[in-house]
Amino acid sequence: MKTSLRLSLVVCALAATGMCMQAQAQQASKKTSFFVTSAGSGNGADLGGLAGADKICQARADSVGLGKRGWHAYLSTSGAGSVNARDRIGKGPWYNAKGEVIAQDVDDLHTGNKLSKQTALNEKGEVINGVGDKPNRHDILTGSDSQGRAHPTSADTTCGNWTKSGAGAAQVGHSDRTGLTDTLPAHSWNMSHLSRGCSQDNLRSSGGDGLFYCFATK
Repeated sequence: MKTSLRLSLVVCALAATGMCMQAQAQQASKKTSFFVTSAGSGNGADLGGLAGADKICQARADSVGLGKRGWHAYLSTSGAGSVNARDRIGKGPWYNAKGEVIAQDVDDLHTGNKLSKQTALNEKGEVINGVGDKPNRHDILTGSDSQGRAHPTSADTTCGNWTKSGAGAAQVGHSDRTGLTDTLPAHSWNMSHLSRGCSQDNLRSSGGDGLFYCFATK
């Protein structure tokens, strides 16, 4: 009888621990204020412009119960009236889907962030395939320089401000901070190289899939 009682108490304690851990996980997920999209538009770098990209961020957040925070894509635009990605993502701090801090503020994001393959997670808390994985999906659309600003050039680095899915090019970063060479661009999360074009096939040919970063603005 005593043995049975002890076993029951142990089972209850384990169940309570499991519930506690589950509650902690749920609490951490509510802190999520940054993610890489699990999928893009499906139409290469044509995201429907900044507004379309923001809608994709919002939809991905809605799918995991985080829609109330308000979400913007980390994307710059080029040409007249260019927009800087860093100016449209709020003030921080930002946390991934596991509740791990990514950056405290905009300056920290662009000088000493905690992004890596293991922390640059999608909205579901999943790791994005990188170098050595099949398929590699680490090329993340940004259109930005290393400080999150639009490139000061007349060249198109944003696939027509995220409206093209054919000819053109987009600046991308590496979500896993890894490339084919041991250079600063290869290790950059937001400014690694230009894409080979703007179509879905073009993006995939160099290790991308039309993914981009999303940040909670509030």
